[in-house]
Amino acid sequence: MMKLFDVYPLFDIDIVKGCGCNIFDADGQEYLDLYGGHAVISVGHSHPVYVDAICRQAHELCFYSNSVINSLQKKLAERLGRISGYEDYALFLINSGAEANENALKLASFHTGRSRVIAFDKAFHGRTSAAVEATDNPRIVAPINANSHVTFLTFDSLEGVEDELAKGDVAAVIVEGIQGVGGVRIASDGFLRGLRDLTTKYGTVLVLDEIQSGYGRSGRFFAHQYSGIKPDIVTVAKGIANGFPMGGVLISPEFKPVYGQLGTTFGGNHLACAAALAVIDIFESENLVENAACVGARLIDALRKIDGIKEVRGRGLMIGIDLGRPAKDLRRHLIAVEHVFTGASGTDVIRLLPPLTLTEAQADDFIVRFNRALAACK
Repeated sequence: MMKLFDVYPLFDIDIVKGCGCNIFDADGQEYLDLYGGHAVISVGHSHPVYVDAICRQAHELCFYSNSVINSLQKKLAERLGRISGYEDYALFLINSGAEANENALKLASFHTGRSRVIAFDKAFHGRTSAAVEATDNPRIVAPINANSHVTFLTFDSLEGVEDELAKGDVAAVIVEGIQGVGGVRIASDGFLRGLRDLTTKYGTVLVLDEIQSGYGRSGRFFAHQYSGIKPDIVTVAKGIANGFPMGGVLISPEFKPVYGQLGTTFGGNHLACAAALAVIDIFESENLVENAACVGARLIDALRKIDGIKEVRGRGLMIGIDLGRPAKDLRRHLIAVEHVFTGASGTDVIRLLPPLTLTEAQADDFIVRFNRALAACK
């Protein structure tokens, strides 16, 4: 009998249902979802507008190839441009965040004719070929991907950046608006502005990976928008379609498309576009970017008042709770006893990435549960 290839350490919980910011296991136990399935659930579980959009589209057409016009793609590009502030950019649709970064780096190389990339320590950009080379985790870089294309520098520091760019062979600088896997570390405004100035000076493409920190999570549509810069390429995925597999690359008008350079079988299919359009509908009708900013600030302020925490980092509803000690037992207690799902970054950081529909009451409820868990796990 075929079985699953064992690549994930699993909690012994079978989640079968979701509603808003709550999820339910097969035994009917309810959990407060403060992780959103790796930051994917942006508009809440089973939102009726979202469910209705997918069902209606499934009755019409689920998929056809990108060899014909797909009016839903055009509609999505127009609406995403307006809501994000990137109306003059072009959109290339694929299936995941790793693919978005893969295609962004490929575009940068085609555009500049160069082959080297600058990334930063603790970066995570995906598990596909070029994306994993730019990911600072040797454990997941296979020998076939281990080459000298990527130079890693210190995150949130401009030291060494100009020296590398001056060599003239760097196609792209890729950086996360807020590092997620790296511990919820914020790229400061000065750092991003410096990268923008230096990449412009040396004709290098600046790629902002907003796969986790984007789509309203930080309290702005993209986290880099706090700095006032515009990168050459922005990559998105995660919350773009609330769980339907989708990713996108937002591309500056300086890039001219060449037929055959990029392509995808499933990217931007009709069901995915219907899901993504429903997400934008909900964002606009429920003011979810503003809600992320407001409720996130409330959570961060409350967490910073709790004793026994080394540091609280984040913006909006992307929050890292650095305990200064291993967080494994606390996280397990939160799930098993307090019935709260959270994530982790490394060994010491609990990561919160809830749906952007999280209410103030739910945030306050989490603080009560978290305090109980912290006291129990001293």
